[in-house]
Amino acid sequence: MSANPRALRALPGAPAVSAVPAVLAGVLLLAACGSQSAAPGGDGRVRAEALCPSEFAQNGSRASGTPTPLPLPSADGTTGGDVKVTGLYAWGSGSGCGADFSAGFEVTNSGTEKAAYTVTLGFLSSSGTIVDHVERTVAPVGPGRTVKGTAGLGASMGDASDVANVKVEKVRSVPADEASSASGPCPASGVHLYADKGDAAMGLRVVGLHLVNCGTRPYRLDGYPKLELLDEDHDSVDGVRILDGTDAISTGVGGTGSPRPVVLKPGEAAQTTLAWRNTTTFGEPVNAPYVRVWAKPGARPVTVVPELDLGTTGKLGVGAWAKDESFRGDAGATPRPTVVP
Repeated sequence: MSANPRALRALPGAPAVSAVPAVLAGVLLLAACGSQSAAPGGDGRVRAEALCPSEFAQNGSRASGTPTPLPLPSADGTTGGDVKVTGLYAWGSGSGCGADFSAGFEVTNSGTEKAAYTVTLGFLSSSGTIVDHVERTVAPVGPGRTVKGTAGLGASMGDASDVANVKVEKVRSVPADEASSASGPCPASGVHLYADKGDAAMGLRVVGLHLVNCGTRPYRLDGYPKLELLDEDHDSVDGVRILDGTDAISTGVGGTGSPRPVVLKPGEAAQTTLAWRNTTTFGEPVNAPYVRVWAKPGARPVTVVPELDLGTTGKLGVGAWAKDESFRGDAGATPRPTVVP
Protein backbone atom coordinates (compact mmCIF):
# COMPACT_ATOMS: atom_id res chain seq x y z
CA MET A 1 0.00 0.00 0.00
CA SER A 2 1.71 3.22 -1.10
CA ALA A 3 1.30 6.51 0.71
CA ASN A 4 -0.81 9.15 -0.91
CA PRO A 5 1.16 12.43 -1.02
CA ARG A 6 -2.08 14.33 -0.46
CA ALA A 7 -3.14 12.10 2.43
CA LEU A 8 -4.76 13.63 5.46
CA ARG A 9 -4.17 12.21 8.89
CA ALA A 10 -5.89 8.88 9.43
CA LEU A 11 -9.32 8.99 10.99
CA PRO A 12 -9.91 5.66 12.73
CA GLY A 13 -13.33 4.14 12.31
CA ALA A 14 -14.35 6.85 9.97
CA PRO A 15 -16.88 7.71 7.34
CA ALA A 16 -17.25 11.92 8.36
CA VAL A 17 -20.22 14.03 7.64
CA SER A 18 -21.86 13.87 4.29
CA ALA A 19 -25.47 13.27 3.78
CA VAL A 20 -28.54 14.87 5.26
CA PRO A 21 -29.90 12.97 8.26
CA ALA A 22 -33.41 11.68 7.94
CA VAL A 23 -34.31 13.00 11.36
CA LEU A 24 -34.00 16.65 10.42
CA ALA A 25 -35.32 18.70 7.55
CA GLY A 26 -32.00 19.98 6.25
CA VAL A 27 -28.24 19.72 6.36
CA LEU A 28 -26.35 21.85 8.87
CA LEU A 29 -23.28 23.21 7.14
CA LEU A 30 -20.93 24.46 9.83
CA ALA A 31 -18.43 27.14 8.86
CA ALA A 32 -19.83 27.26 5.33
CA CYS A 33 -21.65 30.54 5.77
CA GLY A 34 -18.78 32.49 7.26
CA SER A 35 -15.05 32.91 7.28
CA GLN A 36 -12.98 30.63 9.46
CA SER A 37 -11.46 33.74 10.95
CA ALA A 38 -14.83 34.77 12.40
CA ALA A 39 -14.86 34.96 16.19
CA PRO A 40 -11.84 32.74 16.83
CA GLY A 41 -11.22 31.81 20.44
CA GLY A 42 -7.90 32.21 22.17
CA ASP A 43 -7.31 28.49 21.77
CA GLY A 44 -7.73 28.66 17.99
CA ARG A 45 -11.28 27.33 17.98
CA VAL A 46 -13.96 28.72 15.72
CA ARG A 47 -17.44 28.57 17.19
CA ALA A 48 -20.07 27.50 14.72
CA GLU A 49 -22.59 29.78 16.45
CA ALA A 50 -20.62 32.80 15.28
CA LEU A 51 -20.50 31.51 11.73
CA CYS A 52 -24.00 30.14 11.25
CA PRO A 53 -26.17 31.50 14.08
CA SER A 54 -29.51 30.81 12.39
CA GLU A 55 -28.78 27.16 11.63
CA PHE A 56 -27.13 26.62 14.99
CA ALA A 57 -30.14 28.06 16.78
CA GLN A 58 -32.46 25.75 14.87
CA ASN A 59 -30.48 22.72 16.00
CA GLY A 60 -30.43 23.19 19.72
CA SER A 61 -27.69 25.67 20.61
CA ARG A 62 -29.80 28.77 21.16
CA ALA A 63 -33.32 27.43 20.97
CA SER A 64 -35.85 28.70 23.45
CA GLY A 65 -36.22 26.58 26.55
CA THR A 66 -33.51 25.01 28.68
CA PRO A 67 -31.91 21.67 27.78
CA THR A 68 -31.18 19.17 30.52
CA PRO A 69 -27.62 17.79 30.32
CA LEU A 70 -27.52 14.01 30.54
CA PRO A 71 -24.43 12.26 31.91
CA LEU A 72 -22.51 10.28 29.34
CA PRO A 73 -21.93 6.85 30.93
CA SER A 74 -18.28 6.79 29.92
CA ALA A 75 -15.81 8.24 27.46
CA ASP A 76 -15.72 4.90 25.66
CA GLY A 77 -17.09 5.24 22.15
CA THR A 78 -17.53 9.00 22.32
CA THR A 79 -14.47 9.83 20.24
CA GLY A 80 -13.56 8.95 16.68
CA GLY A 81 -10.27 10.31 15.40
CA ASP A 82 -10.70 14.05 14.98
CA VAL A 83 -14.31 14.05 16.25
CA LYS A 84 -15.36 14.11 19.90
CA VAL A 85 -18.81 14.03 21.51
CA THR A 86 -18.99 16.82 24.08
CA GLY A 87 -22.46 16.36 25.55
CA LEU A 88 -25.91 14.81 25.42
CA TYR A 89 -29.01 16.91 26.15
CA ALA A 90 -32.73 16.32 26.63
CA TRP A 91 -35.20 19.03 25.63
CA GLY A 92 -38.59 19.52 27.23
CA SER A 93 -41.75 20.07 25.21
CA GLY A 94 -42.09 23.56 23.81
CA SER A 95 -38.35 24.07 23.54
CA GLY A 96 -38.70 24.99 19.87
CA CYS A 97 -35.51 23.17 18.89
CA GLY A 98 -37.29 20.44 16.93
CA ALA A 99 -35.55 17.55 18.70
CA ASP A 100 -36.13 15.81 22.03
CA PHE A 101 -32.46 14.88 22.32
CA SER A 102 -29.36 16.51 20.91
CA ALA A 103 -25.66 15.82 21.06
CA GLY A 104 -22.83 18.31 20.95
CA PHE A 105 -19.63 17.42 19.13
CA GLU A 106 -16.34 18.95 18.06
CA VAL A 107 -14.39 18.39 14.86
CA THR A 108 -10.66 19.15 15.06
CA ASN A 109 -8.60 19.06 11.88
CA SER A 110 -5.28 17.58 12.97
CA GLY A 111 -4.06 17.32 9.38
CA THR A 112 -2.14 19.77 7.23
CA GLU A 113 -4.86 20.60 4.69
CA LYS A 114 -8.27 22.21 4.98
CA ALA A 115 -10.77 19.36 4.96
CA ALA A 116 -14.53 18.80 4.69
CA TYR A 117 -15.96 16.27 7.16
CA THR A 118 -18.98 13.99 7.37
CA VAL A 119 -19.79 12.71 10.87
CA THR A 120 -22.25 9.96 11.79
CA LEU A 121 -23.41 9.77 15.42
CA GLY A 122 -25.26 6.86 16.95
CA PHE A 123 -27.83 7.51 19.69
CA LEU A 124 -27.98 4.57 22.11
CA SER A 125 -30.64 3.29 24.48
CA SER A 126 -29.97 2.43 28.11
CA SER A 127 -29.50 -1.20 27.03
CA GLY A 128 -26.82 -0.20 24.52
CA THR A 129 -28.86 -0.77 21.36
CA ILE A 130 -28.93 1.83 18.58
CA VAL A 131 -32.02 4.07 18.63
CA ASP A 132 -31.05 5.92 15.45
CA HIS A 133 -28.18 7.36 13.43
CA VAL A 134 -27.70 11.04 12.62
CA GLU A 135 -25.32 12.33 9.97
CA ARG A 136 -23.88 15.84 9.85
CA THR A 137 -21.86 17.56 7.11
CA VAL A 138 -19.22 19.94 8.38
CA ALA A 139 -17.92 22.38 5.82
CA PRO A 140 -14.16 22.80 5.39
CA VAL A 141 -12.15 23.09 8.61
CA GLY A 142 -8.67 24.58 8.47
CA PRO A 143 -5.59 22.77 9.80
CA GLY A 144 -5.41 22.96 13.57
CA ARG A 145 -8.89 24.47 13.87
CA THR A 146 -11.86 23.15 15.82
CA VAL A 147 -15.53 23.59 14.90
CA LYS A 148 -18.43 22.77 17.21
CA GLY A 149 -21.73 21.32 16.06
CA THR A 150 -24.95 19.69 17.22
CA ALA A 151 -27.01 16.76 16.02
CA GLY A 152 -30.66 16.39 17.04
CA LEU A 153 -32.83 13.30 17.39
CA GLY A 154 -36.59 13.73 16.98
CA ALA A 155 -39.12 11.95 19.16
CA SER A 156 -40.60 10.17 16.16
CA MET A 157 -37.34 8.38 15.38
CA GLY A 158 -37.17 5.06 17.18
CA ASP A 159 -37.67 4.92 20.93
CA ALA A 160 -36.28 8.40 21.54
CA SER A 161 -37.55 8.37 25.11
CA ASP A 162 -34.89 5.79 25.98
CA VAL A 163 -31.81 7.67 24.73
CA ALA A 164 -28.99 7.30 27.26
CA ASN A 165 -25.75 7.68 25.31
CA VAL A 166 -24.27 8.79 22.01
CA LYS A 167 -21.13 7.75 20.16
CA VAL A 168 -19.17 8.62 17.03
CA GLU A 169 -19.87 5.84 14.56
CA LYS A 170 -18.15 7.01 11.41
CA VAL A 171 -15.98 9.89 10.21
CA ARG A 172 -15.07 10.70 6.62
CA SER A 173 -12.95 13.60 5.41
CA VAL A 174 -11.76 14.85 2.04
CA PRO A 175 -9.43 17.71 1.09
CA ALA A 176 -11.50 20.86 0.72
CA ASP A 177 -10.25 21.52 -2.80
CA GLU A 178 -11.36 18.01 -3.84
CA ALA A 179 -14.77 17.95 -2.16
CA SER A 180 -17.61 16.78 -4.39
CA SER A 181 -20.77 18.82 -4.87
CA ALA A 182 -24.12 18.27 -6.56
CA SER A 183 -25.27 21.88 -6.43
CA GLY A 184 -24.35 25.27 -5.03
CA PRO A 185 -21.65 27.61 -6.36
CA CYS A 186 -19.99 26.32 -9.50
CA PRO A 187 -16.41 25.13 -8.81
CA ALA A 188 -13.46 26.60 -10.69
CA SER A 189 -13.48 23.45 -12.83
CA GLY A 190 -16.87 24.47 -14.25
CA VAL A 191 -18.51 21.16 -13.29
CA HIS A 192 -20.22 19.54 -10.31
CA LEU A 193 -19.08 15.93 -9.86
CA TYR A 194 -20.64 13.65 -7.26
CA ALA A 195 -21.63 10.06 -6.47
CA ASP A 196 -25.20 8.98 -5.74
CA LYS A 197 -26.30 6.72 -2.89
CA GLY A 198 -26.11 3.65 -5.08
CA ASP A 199 -27.93 0.36 -4.72
CA ALA A 200 -27.16 -3.16 -3.57
CA ALA A 201 -28.64 -6.63 -3.96
CA MET A 202 -27.20 -9.97 -2.84
CA GLY A 203 -23.58 -8.86 -2.93
CA LEU A 204 -23.82 -6.74 -6.08
CA ARG A 205 -23.09 -3.04 -5.63
CA VAL A 206 -23.78 -0.22 -8.07
CA VAL A 207 -23.00 3.48 -7.60
CA GLY A 208 -23.55 6.21 -10.17
CA LEU A 209 -21.08 9.01 -10.87
CA HIS A 210 -22.69 12.23 -12.09
CA LEU A 211 -21.15 15.28 -13.76
CA VAL A 212 -23.06 18.52 -14.39
CA ASN A 213 -21.74 21.34 -16.55
CA CYS A 214 -22.40 24.37 -14.34
CA GLY A 215 -20.05 26.60 -16.31
CA THR A 216 -20.56 28.86 -19.30
CA ARG A 217 -18.77 26.82 -21.96
CA PRO A 218 -19.27 23.37 -23.48
CA TYR A 219 -17.58 20.56 -21.54
CA ARG A 220 -16.17 17.60 -23.49
CA LEU A 221 -15.78 14.03 -22.27
CA ASP A 222 -14.55 10.98 -24.15
CA GLY A 223 -14.06 7.59 -22.57
CA TYR A 224 -13.72 6.48 -18.97
CA PRO A 225 -12.97 8.52 -15.87
CA LYS A 226 -9.66 7.83 -14.18
CA LEU A 227 -9.99 6.47 -10.64
CA GLU A 228 -7.72 6.09 -7.63
CA LEU A 229 -9.02 4.04 -4.69
CA LEU A 230 -8.12 5.19 -1.18
CA ASP A 231 -8.46 3.44 2.18
CA GLU A 232 -9.57 4.95 5.49
CA ASP A 233 -6.10 6.44 5.97
CA HIS A 234 -6.29 8.11 2.54
CA ASP A 235 -3.57 5.79 1.22
CA SER A 236 -3.77 4.28 -2.27
CA VAL A 237 -5.29 0.81 -2.42
CA ASP A 238 -3.22 -1.63 -4.44
CA GLY A 239 -4.21 -4.98 -5.93
CA VAL A 240 -7.60 -3.95 -7.35
CA ARG A 241 -8.09 -4.05 -11.12
CA ILE A 242 -10.16 -1.19 -12.49
CA LEU A 243 -11.95 -2.58 -15.55
CA ASP A 244 -13.25 -0.64 -18.54
CA GLY A 245 -16.98 -1.37 -18.54
CA THR A 246 -19.12 -3.28 -16.07
CA ASP A 247 -19.78 -6.42 -18.14
CA ALA A 248 -17.32 -8.49 -16.12
CA ILE A 249 -19.21 -7.59 -12.94
CA SER A 250 -22.83 -8.00 -14.04
CA THR A 251 -25.22 -7.24 -16.88
CA GLY A 252 -28.08 -4.80 -16.74
CA VAL A 253 -26.47 -2.36 -14.32
CA GLY A 254 -25.43 0.31 -16.82
CA GLY A 255 -21.93 1.25 -17.90
CA THR A 256 -21.71 -1.40 -20.63
CA GLY A 257 -21.71 0.79 -23.74
CA SER A 258 -18.66 1.63 -25.85
CA PRO A 259 -17.02 5.01 -25.24
CA ARG A 260 -18.35 7.86 -27.34
CA PRO A 261 -17.53 11.57 -27.34
CA VAL A 262 -19.88 13.58 -25.13
CA VAL A 263 -20.27 17.33 -25.37
CA LEU A 264 -22.23 18.93 -22.54
CA LYS A 265 -23.73 22.35 -23.00
CA PRO A 266 -24.07 24.51 -19.88
CA GLY A 267 -26.75 22.94 -17.69
CA GLU A 268 -26.40 19.45 -19.21
CA ALA A 269 -25.13 16.36 -17.41
CA ALA A 270 -23.34 13.06 -17.94
CA GLN A 271 -23.23 9.91 -15.87
CA THR A 272 -21.40 6.64 -15.55
CA THR A 273 -21.48 3.59 -13.28
CA LEU A 274 -19.21 1.90 -10.77
CA ALA A 275 -20.06 -1.76 -10.18
CA TRP A 276 -18.50 -4.40 -7.95
CA ARG A 277 -19.27 -7.44 -5.83
CA ASN A 278 -18.37 -7.78 -2.18
CA THR A 279 -17.85 -11.54 -2.33
CA THR A 280 -15.38 -12.75 0.30
CA THR A 281 -13.51 -16.03 -0.08
CA PHE A 282 -9.82 -16.50 0.72
CA GLY A 283 -7.66 -13.52 1.54
CA GLU A 284 -8.10 -10.15 3.19
CA PRO A 285 -11.26 -8.19 2.27
CA VAL A 286 -10.55 -4.81 0.68
CA ASN A 287 -12.47 -1.69 1.71
CA ALA A 288 -11.91 1.62 -0.07
CA PRO A 289 -14.20 4.34 1.32
CA TYR A 290 -12.79 7.04 -0.94
CA VAL A 291 -12.37 7.30 -4.71
CA ARG A 292 -10.48 10.14 -6.40
CA VAL A 293 -12.02 10.83 -9.80
CA TRP A 294 -10.51 12.60 -12.79
CA ALA A 295 -13.37 13.16 -15.22
CA LYS A 296 -10.92 13.39 -18.13
CA PRO A 297 -7.19 13.86 -18.68
CA GLY A 298 -6.05 17.16 -17.20
CA ALA A 299 -9.19 17.63 -15.07
CA ARG A 300 -8.97 18.48 -11.39
CA PRO A 301 -9.54 15.45 -9.15
CA VAL A 302 -12.69 15.18 -7.05
CA THR A 303 -12.93 12.80 -4.10
CA VAL A 304 -16.21 10.95 -3.61
CA VAL A 305 -17.11 8.53 -0.80
CA PRO A 306 -18.90 5.48 -2.28
CA GLU A 307 -17.71 3.12 0.50
CA LEU A 308 -16.38 0.37 -1.78
CA ASP A 309 -16.58 -2.96 0.06
CA LEU A 310 -14.78 -5.02 -2.55
CA GLY A 311 -14.46 -8.23 -0.54
CA THR A 312 -11.72 -10.40 -2.03
CA THR A 313 -12.85 -10.00 -5.65
CA GLY A 314 -10.03 -7.62 -6.56
CA LYS A 315 -11.90 -5.79 -9.30
CA LEU A 316 -14.08 -2.77 -9.94
CA GLY A 317 -15.96 -2.05 -13.17
CA VAL A 318 -16.36 1.51 -14.43
CA GLY A 319 -18.48 2.53 -17.40
CA ALA A 320 -17.75 5.16 -20.02
CA TRP A 321 -19.30 8.62 -19.70
CA ALA A 322 -22.67 9.02 -21.41
CA LYS A 323 -25.01 11.99 -21.60
CA ASP A 324 -27.73 11.88 -18.92
CA GLU A 325 -30.83 12.66 -20.96
CA SER A 326 -33.03 12.43 -17.86
CA PHE A 327 -31.21 15.21 -16.02
CA ARG A 328 -33.11 18.39 -15.26
CA GLY A 329 -31.23 21.27 -13.73
CA ASP A 330 -33.98 22.06 -11.24
CA ALA A 331 -34.54 18.47 -10.16
CA GLY A 332 -31.21 16.69 -10.60
CA ALA A 333 -30.65 13.24 -12.02
CA THR A 334 -33.44 10.71 -11.86
CA PRO A 335 -33.16 7.94 -9.25
CA ARG A 336 -31.18 4.87 -10.26
CA PRO A 337 -33.20 1.69 -10.96
CA THR A 338 -33.14 -1.13 -8.46
CA VAL A 339 -30.21 -3.48 -8.93
CA VAL A 340 -31.05 -7.02 -10.02
CA PRO A 341 -28.15 -9.41 -9.27
